[in-house]
Amino acid sequence: MDATETELLARCAGIGVSTWSDALDELGVEGVLQGITQRSGSGRICGFAVTARQVPGRFGDFDKADFAVGTLVAATGPGKILMVDVGGAPISTLGGLASFAASQRGATGVVIDGACRDVDEIKATGLWLASRWVAPTTGKRRLRLQPMGGTVTVGGIRVSQGDLVVGDDTGIIVVPRGRLQEALEQAERINAVDAQVEERLRAGESFAAAAAAAGYLPPQKTGAA
Repeated sequence: MDATETELLARCAGIGVSTWSDALDELGVEGVLQGITQRSGSGRICGFAVTARQVPGRFGDFDKADFAVGTLVAATGPGKILMVDVGGAPISTLGGLASFAASQRGATGVVIDGACRDVDEIKATGLWLASRWVAPTTGKRRLRLQPMGGTVTVGGIRVSQGDLVVGDDTGIIVVPRGRLQEALEQAERINAVDAQVEERLRAGESFAAAAAAAGYLPPQKTGAA
C-alpha cells in the first residue's frame, strides 16, 4: 500500500461497524454481512478486500491441487482481508496450518462464507477469522479455487476486489470502493455527533436532552397527540 492508502485505512479503522452501518443507511447502500460469525482474533480489523471463490462439490469431484489453499494464503498480508465465497457450503477452506501461515504473513483478516476447522489452532495464531460454519470436513478434493480478484458474494453482500472491509465484535461490513469517500465523511460526521452526546451525558444532561441538542434524535414529544 502507498502512503495515501495507509492514511485512508487509519481513518477508517477509527470507526466502528455500527457507525459504518448507519453511514451506509444514509447512502442507501447494503453492506452488513449476515450469518458470518467471528471465530478467532480480537479487536477491530480494517482493510481492503482480496476476493476469492471456491466451487464446492462432493469428495473426489476435484483434485487436491484444485483446492489451492497456498494461493489463498499468498494473497493475504497487512491491510488485506481475504474474502472467500464458498456459496455457504459447510466445507473447510482454512485450518490450523494455513491460518498459521496467513498469520506469519501479517494477514489483517479472513472472512469465509463457508467453513473453517481447527478453531483451537486458529485461535492460537491470533488470526482474525470469521466464517459461516465450523466444520471438520476438508476442502481437499471438495473445493476448487476459481481465478482470484472477481466479484463474490459473502454474507449476502457483493464484494469486489479493493472494497473496504471492517470487522469488530458487533459484525462485519463492506463499503464499495467507489462509495468509500462519501461513506467515510458520513461516518465521521456520525462519530462527531456521538461524541457530542457522550460529552453532554458526562456533564449530567438526560439522554433525551443530550440527543436532541446534538442532533442525534429529534426533541422528545410530550403530552397527548
